[in-house]
Formats: sequence, structure tokens, C-alpha cells
Amino acid sequence: MLSHDLANQGLAIDLPVIKGAAENVTDKTITIFVDADACPVKDEVYKVAERYRVKVFVVANAPVMVPRVAAIERVVVAEGPDVADDWIAARAGPGSVVITSDIPLASRCIKTGGAVIAPNGRAFTEQSIGAALATRNLMDHLRSSGEITGGPKPFAPRDRSAFLSALDLAIVRLKRDGYSGKASWS
Repeated sequence: MLSHDLANQGLAIDLPVIKGAAENVTDKTITIFVDADACPVKDEVYKVAERYRVKVFVVANAPVMVPRVAAIERVVVAEGPDVADDWIAARAGPGSVVITSDIPLASRCIKTGGAVIAPNGRAFTEQSIGAALATRNLMDHLRSSGEITGGPKPFAPRDRSAFLSALDLAIVRLKRDGYSGKASWS
């Protein structure tokens, strides 16, 4: 029987309070998670995050250089497939912005309520993620069957500009929804 069922029957039970568990539900702080392996826009993330006083987690399987600022935290996860993705997906939710070109990770983060932006500025949404996953799966199937499909377009200056605009817009939307940046940038 669930605790709320017991409470509805007039039975009182004391549940332990887990520090931090409730804080995630009510916390209205904006957080950026960067899937840092091969991310070409980390410097742009830092600039926008500083402007809005937003906490940044830079997550990778190997150490990456990050500025020595309290608001930027480097997270080095164990080697292995999807370990960084799992770390990000477990923490992303409402009030978070995830920077990744990994479409399955984007899908997982969208399902938990996070905003997701690719390094080229493409925002993944509930409406667009299905088509993106289908295309990714099709291309993966073609490659595994020996088809030469090429790769993504080279990263261009207009992609950097589109990314900056998309990240700024995502944070402005979160601020409009009552979220804020509270990170210390000193």
C-alpha cells in the first residue's frame, strides 16, 4: 500500500526526510548541462551562463579544461558507452538546458522536461524529437549495412551564432517561467 493510501485512511506514518530530494522538485534555478565530448561551443556556453548567472555542469568521460569559476563544475564520469549521457539524463529536468548533439540523450532529457539544444543551434522539442530519432535510426541502419552516408555538415560560424541565439532564448524562456540564475561567478 502506498503512503498516500495510508494517509487517506487516516493512518499517519513518518517518512525519513532525504536532504536534497525535495529541493530538486521546488528549486527554480536554471542549470546547464554540457555533453562535453566533442562539443564545439563550450566557450559560448560559459559566456551566456555568466551573463545570466547560471550553474554549468561540463560532463565528459575524460578531463576537459574548464574555467576556474565556482559556477562551472567539471564532471568526469567513468569510461563506457552512455555513462555521461546517463549522468546528464538523471539530473536534467524542468529548469535545465542540455547542450548535446546526441539525439537519444536529447530525447531522454525532453521527456524529463529539460530544454535541449544542439551545438549548431537546433532546439530539440517534443514535436521534433521523434523525427530526429527516426532519421538517426535510419542512418545508423544504413551505415551498419555498409551504405556510405557521409557525416554531419562541418561546423560553421553561422552555427555558432545560431547556438548563441538558441541558448539565450532558452534561458529567457526559463526566466519568464519563474526560473533564475543564482550561481556565483566570482
